[in-house]
Amino acid sequence: MNNSNINIPYPSNEEVLDYAKGSPERKSVLNTYKELYKKKITVFLKINGENLKGDSTKKMTPPHDHKHILGEYHIANKTQIKTAISSALKARDKWSKMHWTRRASIFLKAADLLAGPYRNRIVAATMIAQSKTVHQAEIDAACEFIDFLRFNAFYMQEIYQNQPESSPGMWNQLHYRPLEGFIYSISPFNFTAISGNLSASAALMGNVVVWKPSDHQIFSAQVVMEVFEAAGLPNGVINMVMGDPEMITDTVLASKDFAGVHYTGSTFVFQNIWKKIGSNISNYKTYPKIVGETGGKDFIIAHSSANINEVATAIVRGAFEYQGQKCSAASRVYLPKSKTEKILNEVKRQLNTIKIGSPDDLGNFVTAVIHEEAFDRIVNAIDKINADSEADIFCGGSYDKSIGYFISPTVVTTSNPNYFSMEKELFGPLVTVFSYDDKKWHETLKLVDQTSIYALTGAVFCEDRYIIDEAITALENCAGNFYLNDKPTGAVVGQQPFGGARASGTNDKAGSVFNLLRWISPRMIKENFVQVTDYKYPFLK
Repeated sequence: MNNSNINIPYPSNEEVLDYAKGSPERKSVLNTYKELYKKKITVFLKINGENLKGDSTKKMTPPHDHKHILGEYHIANKTQIKTAISSALKARDKWSKMHWTRRASIFLKAADLLAGPYRNRIVAATMIAQSKTVHQAEIDAACEFIDFLRFNAFYMQEIYQNQPESSPGMWNQLHYRPLEGFIYSISPFNFTAISGNLSASAALMGNVVVWKPSDHQIFSAQVVMEVFEAAGLPNGVINMVMGDPEMITDTVLASKDFAGVHYTGSTFVFQNIWKKIGSNISNYKTYPKIVGETGGKDFIIAHSSANINEVATAIVRGAFEYQGQKCSAASRVYLPKSKTEKILNEVKRQLNTIKIGSPDDLGNFVTAVIHEEAFDRIVNAIDKINADSEADIFCGGSYDKSIGYFISPTVVTTSNPNYFSMEKELFGPLVTVFSYDDKKWHETLKLVDQTSIYALTGAVFCEDRYIIDEAITALENCAGNFYLNDKPTGAVVGQQPFGGARASGTNDKAGSVFNLLRWISPRMIKENFVQVTDYKYPFLK
């Protein structure tokens, strides 16, 4: 292997299966769904490749049927978190020295396993655990996860090939070392692909990981670990632990070997982690890398030249796919008064055709929100809106948690551009619309930029190229992923690297070379071939 210059070909994006009626994938994924739904499982802590019991367990239930028990998962104690850290550090010695092509082959194999024998399992588990429709589960748990694994391996190769110039008589080399210590990975409930990638991207670059998945995604996180193990990932490289988030975080951040955090979740939690890292900074062996993608208050703004049906469809898909529980979901919309009524009527017409229910009914476009806390948060917002004079429920606004945490897609109109639901991240199936005077387009662009602390995604609908150019400039800093005449969701690995700034995160662009660069510590080696034997430079002679 050391005598070969091996190349990873440029990957192509995984084809999205459509699960149309009568298709073989539709039948097989539903069969797997039923099988997983009926079979109760126990998810153990995974430390150094071993299944370990914790001090206690918690139940797993699907959001769309919260009385149904899927199984249980074990809760780690502080000693077990320390064991996970020591296991990772022990594994680091061999893993960091493994040839990069061997590391790549493990994650490339994982991608092929997901594309083949594990596809139904990962898609069905995501439908069950996170209440995703089959399409949302397919583009997440299968396609995006596969793309992360394949493209990251190629990007790793690109990084390693980037070498400095050498002058005559010397040879300069950059060695891309993994970070000295271990990485703490904290993943969210809403994307199975993110839960896998937060650990895999760091591990691919030779790092070792302690991974804490969301309590509400553990059912599918277990499948992620199954795939990694089936691909041949050595013991201790990625250790999966569940338990009290604050205890786990405090234990991890107290270690002198903590080298970085790879995070996706709430802004508040990320900022708190950053503060704790800062307070511990003198204890660490090295300055930790802090990488995070957090919240969003993502926008759609339409110009008076925009197409009515295109804007309406972008609102419906952008705001209500996966119940608005995407970091990129549209949650504030700015419409010109000349077209507001027609656009909203088309939105209502489309929403009136939407079915809501369990994801095992493939006719449903909307399913349940993730848990009772999320349900209550959004319901409280709906109740407040109903009581306020500054806003109205245009359509939707109904809810029921007797069986699952179901909330109908809700469109709110407001006369106040700074109304709370235009500024606060609610993370659910609720979008707020403000109608602006057509003549105040320039002022509205400023309003869009200044309204939110977040800067993740945004979309502009317009048919005038001069106006589009103006919007691109005016909205430069308020969206890390900016869409022209398209909804603000659906970034594809290798095509639209994802991430935002301001309170939305560090903008290290998941699914790109930029993210992988955070998980290495370059070492410069200069070898001198022609040695000097006299200290005197020519000007001294």
